[in-house]
Amino acid sequence: MTNSLDHEQYFSQAVVELGKKQPVIASCAIFNANGIKIVDKGTAINQGLYERLVQHKLSEPIESCVSSSNMVTGKTLRISAEAILNDIPFFMRMAPDNRSRKLLLDAIETVPLPAPIAIQLTIARDVHPEIYLQLIRTALTAGWLTKTPLLSRFDVNMASTAGMLHDIGMLHVDPLLLSPEHALNGAQQRQLYSHPLVSTMLIERHHQYPKEIVRAVREHHEYMDGSGYPRQLVEDAISPLGKLLSLANVVAAMFSPNRDAPELRLSVLLRMNTHRYDNTLALQVIGLLQPLADSTTSLLDHLPDPVQLLLNIDEVLGRWPVELSQDFTVSAARREELQPIGVQLRKTRRALAQVGAAPDQLIYLGNETLDNNLLNEMTLITREAGWQLRMAARQVRNRWRETPGETYPVVLQKWLDCVDAVIARIGGFETLDKMGAKMTRA
Repeated sequence: MTNSLDHEQYFSQAVVELGKKQPVIASCAIFNANGIKIVDKGTAINQGLYERLVQHKLSEPIESCVSSSNMVTGKTLRISAEAILNDIPFFMRMAPDNRSRKLLLDAIETVPLPAPIAIQLTIARDVHPEIYLQLIRTALTAGWLTKTPLLSRFDVNMASTAGMLHDIGMLHVDPLLLSPEHALNGAQQRQLYSHPLVSTMLIERHHQYPKEIVRAVREHHEYMDGSGYPRQLVEDAISPLGKLLSLANVVAAMFSPNRDAPELRLSVLLRMNTHRYDNTLALQVIGLLQPLADSTTSLLDHLPDPVQLLLNIDEVLGRWPVELSQDFTVSAARREELQPIGVQLRKTRRALAQVGAAPDQLIYLGNETLDNNLLNEMTLITREAGWQLRMAARQVRNRWRETPGETYPVVLQKWLDCVDAVIARIGGFETLDKMGAKMTRA
């Protein structure tokens, strides 16, 4: 995890930014860790105080020491959620009748909001609205996924609360991480990958949140195949609520305002990642999607020849050097590190067959026969398969950290070169890497 002083610095700046939009005052005297008072109770928090705040390690988290007259409340959360149910067709279908709608909205309105959490959600709403809307969409999705005849209103409330809080750690990281065009350095990448732990730390301070919610927040970027973070948990090592939240987070991210064809994108992503998400929950989402409805009205940035690119991807997937598992010039530890990657590549190849993109299926397609709808879908399948291939190559490089005098085996280096060549032809993955870590890729 990144240094806690960094978190305090970035969040203090967000408090100052909120102060430019509405009055923010110190709700109590603010002391540093040595007991020296640095801000009096009732002082307005503004840019002039920023340097004073960030020069000290505070005795209490700053979110426990500030307040505003226009704080987020259960009622304002309900109003935001209702707008999403009214404006986005997919979410509208979640609650087609008044009873379902009331259940979801009541769960949102009753999310426990101790003052430090309320001020953080207020900052999300007024300083980082893209995070705020993601939290609302995730809370609605989590509540809807939980809503079955066998589960109680309490379960729906638990899931909605986990969805509402899962990403508050993103309010405590460098705001450059929220800029899609900004290339991340190593320190910023570590911040991004640590944000589930930051969110966990922020909510476990409050007794209102049961341990199941705290655990699910920590696990909201874990995937069932072990490719998630921060702990690379596998299958049932992830809690039931953690699995649900991981999927709800992905679903919600697809409906951010800057994404076109969200239902088609989500359909492709779920069908290409059956190994990462709980199958029963994923089928519930797929059953609600109407991908054709938005594919007919959306003009995606089509790849020039997705069919050929998919053939190239399949060829590279098939070239994974399985002989490394029997190569005793490679250490047993290295062979063990590489084994899960071969498994992941086989799963990607199998997923391509399941969505109709295996070589014997592609042979019947040519670009001249692809209408706009099919081009949309083939482009998204190609990008998803390319992303999975690129991530596999990155895992190889991360796990096989070369030391002086140690190089990749020739067959492995050739495979990595083939991956790089295909990925260069697809292009456009830099922004997706960051979105993949923060939410999901598109």
